[in-house]
Amino acid sequence: MPVRHAAIVGAGIAGLTAALALAKRGISSDIFEQADVLAEAGAGLQISPNAARILGELGVLADIEKVWLEPQSIRLVSGHTLRPLASVPAGDFARSRWGAPYGVLHRATLQKVLIAAVTANPLCTLRLGSGIEPGAIPQTGRKPEVIVGADGVWSKLRQAIEASPSPRFSGHIAYRFTIAGSSAPAFLDRSSVSAFLSSSAHLVCYPLKETANFNLVAITAGNAAPQDWRNEPTDQQSKQLRSRLSGWHPDIKSLLGDVQMTFWPLYETTAGRWQNGKDTVLIGDAAHAMMPFAAQGAAMAMEDAYELAALLAAHEPAEALARFERQRAPRIAQVRKRGAFNRFAYHASGPIRLGRDLVLSLKPPQSLAADLDWIYGYRPIG
Repeated sequence: MPVRHAAIVGAGIAGLTAALALAKRGISSDIFEQADVLAEAGAGLQISPNAARILGELGVLADIEKVWLEPQSIRLVSGHTLRPLASVPAGDFARSRWGAPYGVLHRATLQKVLIAAVTANPLCTLRLGSGIEPGAIPQTGRKPEVIVGADGVWSKLRQAIEASPSPRFSGHIAYRFTIAGSSAPAFLDRSSVSAFLSSSAHLVCYPLKETANFNLVAITAGNAAPQDWRNEPTDQQSKQLRSRLSGWHPDIKSLLGDVQMTFWPLYETTAGRWQNGKDTVLIGDAAHAMMPFAAQGAAMAMEDAYELAALLAAHEPAEALARFERQRAPRIAQVRKRGAFNRFAYHASGPIRLGRDLVLSLKPPQSLAADLDWIYGYRPIG
């Protein structure tokens, strides 16, 4: 018999999306979240068409579209000269080519919309302050047939799955900060996502409509640090970032003046099993935390949630979980491979960087868009 009730561990993007996707299939769920309050966390977030499509299916995209910004393009720019290297059209082009929009917003905005939808849905019960251990789901009056681990890269539920993935430091650090849109320099495009590329780092910038700020994140190699995105960089860590940007254009270096940054060590997971062959499964970062070089972490979590719900509505739990892992693993591997390629290309140096710049400058926008069809045009199975 297909699943009728599930327990979800974690009320982040993966867990909340899973609850809504299950409810769409008539499956009720309890969402257990260790925190007493769902605080606004993180910073800017890119929602590519494959993720926006799922939000549309779940009935929450319209609320998000009221406050997000649809960039007109995704630009690659030289961090040394500010010379445009390549551009992928977005805006109306994204809706036409990939059948769904491309938007940017604050992570807290998406979280707020998902929480509102979950709270309003009678099949979803959000239980804050309910930290749980593997094998010890609290009694709520209804026993779950499946337990979904959506508790992130530091998942505790992994302990219930033999040979599950393990977290590891990627060797890279994200420095996040914002600047007021009113005082942003002219080279920061007000209508696009821009990635400034260099030999030792890259900087992603885009405007956030709902806060009237620019979201910026610089990613570079660095040392492991405490596992908390709220960390402020030490003086030494700030100097390390500035040294890696020493060859950049002066206008970019000027952005790092008196801004308040957060220092976020980037962790990923190793390969491993995502389900126990019976009743427990991992999704999102708990299963396959990845580097942000393809900007697909949140999108993969949403795809996981949507496809898992479809399988749980059609099959016995053990069969559904086995099918889920077989179905999703190749897609995740392909996206990770693309991220690894982007990491190499974005941080290329010497002759490779010159060759990269030449190749990008020769590729027309339509060709660059075609390279993304398999990511952005993806239709979730089920």
